[in-house]
Amino acid sequence: LTLAERPLKKPDAAKLAAAVLNGIRELGLKSLNWTPELDAFRARVAFIRKLEPDAGWPDLSDEALARDLEAWLQPYLGGVTRAADFARIDLSNALHSRFDWEQKKRLDTLAPAHVEVPSGSRIAIDYTTGTPILAVRLQEMFGLADTPTVANGRVPLTLQLLSPARRPVQVTRDLKSFWKNGYPEVKRDLKGRYPKHHWPDDPWTAAPTARAKPRGT
Repeated sequence: LTLAERPLKKPDAAKLAAAVLNGIRELGLKSLNWTPELDAFRARVAFIRKLEPDAGWPDLSDEALARDLEAWLQPYLGGVTRAADFARIDLSNALHSRFDWEQKKRLDTLAPAHVEVPSGSRIAIDYTTGTPILAVRLQEMFGLADTPTVANGRVPLTLQLLSPARRPVQVTRDLKSFWKNGYPEVKRDLKGRYPKHHWPDDPWTAAPTARAKPRGT
């Protein structure tokens, strides 16, 4: 038996958004749907902010994001009324909207997400430690004399040279010195552990490969 029906009043959008933002502050930014790609993007921005502290790069640190939720997140809260809805928030667009076109272009130039190595592989650069790191199999770097750089040549990548099983065998920021001084000993060790792979005596002129051996050998 229904005695009376009265439609619920639609909640005030501004008050609802404020309540959602307060909930996010209480639960912490970790309650949002972060992805490895977004974490990597934030690390790239943190790197470039440290490199160019006076260039006006947006601050994507936890502290700044929590402080400025109204500015960057509120426009993307449509349809969000409870914590279970947080996964629907388009965090990628929310963060990227803080950058103008020129900043996005400059970020890609100074702190690229990936680098192409001599083998042709396109490998992600890890900025999460504050020092850009490239983890790459040693064989994919044959033929390259100089360490790859970012920031228009200002910052050499820290190379984590890996075995075929992707285990670190050497860490260096000076590839030329490694080929000259470290490679002979590393080559002997890898040749014993991975005899089916190609370990040339001259890494300067050897063909790089992502396979066990270069094609045609």
